[in-house]
This record gives sequence, structure tokens and C-alpha cells, in this order.
Amino acid sequence: MLAAERQALILDEVQRRGAATVGELAGRFGVSEMTIRRDLDALVARGALDKVHGGATSKRSPSTEEPGFRTKQLRQQAEKEAIARSAAALVDPGSAVGLSAGTTTWTLARRLRAIPRLTVVTNSIRIADELYDDDRTDLDVVLTGGVRTPSDALVGPVAVSSLHQLHLDVVFLGVHGIDAGAGFTTPNLLEAETDRALVAAGRRLVVVADHTKWGMVGISTIAKLDEADVLVTDDGLPADARDILADQVGDLILATPENGSA
Repeated sequence: MLAAERQALILDEVQRRGAATVGELAGRFGVSEMTIRRDLDALVARGALDKVHGGATSKRSPSTEEPGFRTKQLRQQAEKEAIARSAAALVDPGSAVGLSAGTTTWTLARRLRAIPRLTVVTNSIRIADELYDDDRTDLDVVLTGGVRTPSDALVGPVAVSSLHQLHLDVVFLGVHGIDAGAGFTTPNLLEAETDRALVAAGRRLVVVADHTKWGMVGISTIAKLDEADVLVTDDGLPADARDILADQVGDLILATPENGSA
């Protein structure tokens, strides 16, 4: 295998998993660790990866970068579907449910349509549209007001004020990043404030995020890792991240995409 071809495969592997060690990559591609180190040096020099002790991580985006909804919707679709299936199983009929804005929570909302007697509170116009059904008398959708962000979240004082008055059985939170030190983060300061109000309104917090969110850090923390009663992610999560998160969150659920890839 040519070096350029191997480096392209290494880049894909690290981006898919979020991180990889030199030893793991050497075993995966059947070459020496010295060869992998040279490959990583080349990829880091091109700005494709971030090098860390013993391996590499996918390139971190700036802490205030906020992709639009459509851009995020196209990423990790199989993983999001698997996460949504597992998360929906945590919802009992007759519950009051909070959904933050985001593509993973939007995917979850589509699953929640099958659960009877729900009240869903959200700051996402897209989620509210997804759940709206003239023929359903047992599904109430409450949409907060607020200022719209690039990711189609409604945020700001109006949204926060409305959430302060509510009491929810469970809140499902989508996040931009998960980090051992920073916790669950977002690149939007106003969205962080609104999400914190949503979290405070719930008796139980379930974070839904695919494995690529590990190691990413947005500018503002929504919640610390140990504030999550459950984290639902996919089985592409690296082993070191699994150890850290299993020790910090209440319950770690690893969903398997139907296509078998993560």
C-alpha cells in the first residue's frame, strides 16, 4: 500500500472514531509503529489531524463554530438513528419530555411519535414541526419562544423564562462536544443558557450524542459529565472515552448502528 493511500485510510479511521492510538493504527494497517508515526506527522503537517501523546485525534473545530442544521443532519446518520432507537426506549407513555434543538434530538423526535400520551417541550421549530399532527389528541407540543440560532434553536431570555416555569419527567439534550474536563458543551453562549434552563426543568437528564462529539469543546458548558443520568452514544466511542464516561455519567448506553458501522 502506498503511503498516500494508507494516510487517507488513517485519516478516515481517526475521523470516524474521533481518536486512535499509534498501536491501534499499526495493528489495523499491518505496519510498524514508526511508520504510523511518520504518517501521523504528515497528516498533522497538513492540518488534517491533531497529534496527542501516543496517537491522534480528529481535528477540533473552533469553540465558537456552529454549523447549520442541514450540515449537521448529514453527519453520522446511521449512528443518530441507533441512538434515537435506544433513547426512545427510555420514554414512558404519559411522560412530559424536553427536547433540546439539534439533529440527534430531531431524529429522536421522529421515534417519539409512536409513544402515546406525551407532552413534548422543545426550543426547536424543526422538532415541533416534526411532531405536529392534527389527528393526534394525545400529543401536546410546547414550543418556547426566543431568537433563532444557525442550528435552528430558539434561545435567549424569552426561552429561558418559559422553561423556568416547567417541570419535566426527562430532558433529552443534544450537544456540540463532550470532554472530560469541560463536560457537555455548545458553541453558542445563548444556547448554553437556554439548554441549562431546560436541564434544570427536568427530573432526569439524558444526553444523546454520537461518538464524534468526544474530545470536542464548545465555548460554553451546559452540564458536567456527572450531571447526566444517562448518556446514549454509539459503539464507535473509543475505549479510553468509554472508561472515562462510564465512571462519570450515571449510565452509559452504546447503541449499534444497523449497518454495523460506527
